[in-house]
Amino acid sequence: MEHIAHIALVVNDYDEAIDFYTQKLGFNVIEDTVLSEAKRWVLVQPNGNVNNCKLLLAKAANAAQQSVTGNQTGGRVFLFLYTDDFDNYYKKLVNNGVKIIREVVEEAWGRVAVFADLYGNLWDLIEQKA
Repeated sequence: MEHIAHIALVVNDYDEAIDFYTQKLGFNVIEDTVLSEAKRWVLVQPNGNVNNCKLLLAKAANAAQQSVTGNQTGGRVFLFLYTDDFDNYYKKLVNNGVKIIREVVEEAWGRVAVFADLYGNLWDLIEQKA
């Protein structure tokens, strides 16, 4: 059986990224291991199933990596966060000052809103209809 375990997300600073993902989005730090003076292995994920894919917060190590921080997909939505409590999660985003890029849209399959993380990466917040 195959699965995607982690997705690397280039960040400017480990601690500011951890703060955003835990304080603003309510994610949990799964691991934060120091690998060297300049490198850590930092995994975060939303509350829920611990077997779900995790984000690896990867600090930009050179100019090329720094140049794509916040724009790893050329401006397209990059990550998709599913919730079964859209109204409360959306309210949490707004109350925590997370930048909403596109307000809630009702679709035949459910609801979606687009928000940006602290670096500008775009996320879909999605709740599917039952």
